[in-house]
Amino acid sequence: MNVATLTTDNREHHRKYEVTTPYFGTAPEALLQGFATLPDVEVHVVTCTQRPMLSPEKLADNIWFHSLLAPKIGWMRTGYQGCIRAIRRKLRQIQPDVVHGQGTERECAISAVFSGFPNVVTIHGNLAELARIFPPSIGSYLWLAARLENFTLPRTHGVFCNSAYTESLTRSRAKKVWRVPNAIREEFFQPQIKRAGGDIPVLLNIGVLCPRKRQLELLRLAGKLHARGCRFLLRFVGQSGDSSDYERQFFSEIEQARSEGYAEHAGAMGTGELIASMDTATALVHFPNEEAFGLVVAEALARNLKFFGSKLGGIIDISEGVEGAKLIDGDRWDSLGDAIAGWLKTGASKPQTAAAEIASRYHPLIIAKRHLEIYREVLRQT
Repeated sequence: MNVATLTTDNREHHRKYEVTTPYFGTAPEALLQGFATLPDVEVHVVTCTQRPMLSPEKLADNIWFHSLLAPKIGWMRTGYQGCIRAIRRKLRQIQPDVVHGQGTERECAISAVFSGFPNVVTIHGNLAELARIFPPSIGSYLWLAARLENFTLPRTHGVFCNSAYTESLTRSRAKKVWRVPNAIREEFFQPQIKRAGGDIPVLLNIGVLCPRKRQLELLRLAGKLHARGCRFLLRFVGQSGDSSDYERQFFSEIEQARSEGYAEHAGAMGTGELIASMDTATALVHFPNEEAFGLVVAEALARNLKFFGSKLGGIIDISEGVEGAKLIDGDRWDSLGDAIAGWLKTGASKPQTAAAEIASRYHPLIIAKRHLEIYREVLRQT
């Protein structure tokens, strides 16, 4: 089978045009790891860029890479017309059986719909729902992206939904939906290395600093637990956001927490550094107010961390039947605090079977095989 995967080259997203190796979002990257182990599938990764970059011809024996130049005028301000046309030209050369648009955030989904080939789309973030929860200004990125999502989904042959929550938001807008979780990168399934930890439990919070992830509120909860006599270190991992008032308030308040020894901000980490940090930690706390999937939750459970989180979105799917996962309803911050305090008081134990359960659900090979089953279904019906 010949598959064209349309995704975002993060060199373009981060304006790192000097880098010679493409890199992608964590979910597409994990899926490609699965495809690389399936010799009967030929995968062509197609991306767009505003500047030429040096790139490899292949990412694996059966995975080709194509970086296409699309002028700046051909991006969001014109509904990605430049990207759509560049991708159509390349796909006429590749002649794929199926085109898969990875995400509605940028040009990928709409380019799949206008590709001229049987196509499917994956929802990674529910943009229309985010626009409803956090109303954007007219003409902003989220305002435009939400409208493109609503335009795109009814026009593709089917939509991959990464959770029951995403499926519930997508079903009425799509011809066909399949619930297929995101894959976890294979590095998270490598054997754990025993690392020396500190004398107090380390709780991680991982994610870009922003109101949706609620790091500031979690920091304030940590202050209350510290005042109650709980001994722990809450380590925030993730890049800073957009210098918003929320972010400035967070960094102002974490200075006091750092001086008192119960919280710190470690900044962004690469994959290896993140896994090492997980392996010296005891728990993950992830309490957002919206989450399509919650990949960081699955990654932490794959390293046998205790988990405390919001009972919403894809977090519910990931946590179901997994040892060590404790979910709290809605905005019940006091309940979250009591759950963490009780766990600390009883010895802060870690799960023993979570990693094996997560591997059985989210390993790249398992998710890649499920993709091929769906592609064949699409081809039978077109």
